[in-house]
Amino acid sequence: MPAPDLDLTFAALADPIRRGLIAHLAKGPATAGELAAPHSVTLPAISRHLRVLERAGLIRRRRSGRHHRFRLDFKPIDEGRAWIERQRRFWDEALDSLEAYLTEDQDQPDRGERHERHRQRRHNS
Repeated sequence: MPAPDLDLTFAALADPIRRGLIAHLAKGPATAGELAAPHSVTLPAISRHLRVLERAGLIRRRRSGRHHRFRLDFKPIDEGRAWIERQRRFWDEALDSLEAYLTEDQDQPDRGERHERHRQRRHNS
């Protein structure tokens, strides 16, 4: 996923009302009025939130005359999840390597003693 799309996805999901709208749409399509009902904000405010979600590609609008029905588009969510998973794997591997290095360093007394002497010298300087 290109960075701008990822930025739009996470920016759209940063707001609790928009996350609530996404949760509602995860159950199935709904109108703006149906989406607004559980929230204590005006319908124009909900419309602004829906536009943000549309720009991020998280929802799709279907017009039928004056009625608009919204549905969730999972593609940006799946792409965001994949990005998070790649980051998780990277950091898991990096932290596992660090742990292995630190464990190995502690298993070798002379290296641990050198590290302690170095630390004390820096502290006393």
